[in-house]
Amino acid sequence: MVSRSVGGKMLAQIGIKVLDRIRCGVLFMATVVCLVASASYAADIEEEFPGRGLYPLVPVIELEDLQNQFNDVVVVDVRSQYEFETLRVKGAVNIPLSSPTFVEQMGKLRTNDARPIVVYCNGKTCMKSYKAALKCSVNKIDNVLAFDAGIMDWARSYPENAVLLGRSPVDPNKLISQEEFKKHLLSPDQYGEQVATSSAIVLDVRDRFQREGLSLFVGRERRAYLDDTKTLERYIDKAKRENKTLLVHDAAGKQVRWLQYYLKDKGLSDFYFMEGGTSAYYEQMKKEFIR
Repeated sequence: MVSRSVGGKMLAQIGIKVLDRIRCGVLFMATVVCLVASASYAADIEEEFPGRGLYPLVPVIELEDLQNQFNDVVVVDVRSQYEFETLRVKGAVNIPLSSPTFVEQMGKLRTNDARPIVVYCNGKTCMKSYKAALKCSVNKIDNVLAFDAGIMDWARSYPENAVLLGRSPVDPNKLISQEEFKKHLLSPDQYGEQVATSSAIVLDVRDRFQREGLSLFVGRERRAYLDDTKTLERYIDKAKRENKTLLVHDAAGKQVRWLQYYLKDKGLSDFYFMEGGTSAYYEQMKKEFIR
């Protein structure tokens, strides 16, 4: 017969083992939950910032961190000069990624300033900031971070540190949403029909390299470079004076979004852009030809 004290010890040991197993089970479940939550968070981040998955070696800086370190970094806008002049981070330097002297200019910037360099572009689906940071790394220009939230999130969150059409602070109500931009888009077919059936003023704002000497609407379109404000103003004034619609197309349907700020600032409301630009127009023609 087992004594009461020995039986108590056995029961206690069994209880400890049971508790240990329960604890192990709880820890295991907690670990699983943490792993699932981490995977879910990582998936959400990658969905919001698709470039982070494509450029995993590029270091990034978050929105609030950039604001907190704003005076301790050098901010570089790697977009075109026209985009930079339209909306930018206050105090930023413009060194377009497309410039043939990009590496040289970034190298000089690093030589003259030891602070971290933060490069940015339009937003979360724009890859220029990643490409710029990677290009710097490949060319031994160190401590370059990508601010991949982009200019739109920055201007909405910190309007006092943003510049819109030369004015700061930025009025968040004047930032053009994607929905508002879409209201002024016409499909290539709709755009072509408007050109053919209306008295609209048609502007080709592609640069010299993008045009490649080809006109979409021979005899109807006029040409104006985005940085040629005098020519743009002339056609805007003509559209307003003659009460005509202004139709504008670029190469890929992206630059016109920044032109919209300028058109609205000049008081023009009757204007439309070709969705997807001339690239979409040629693609449509190709499909119709093959069919």
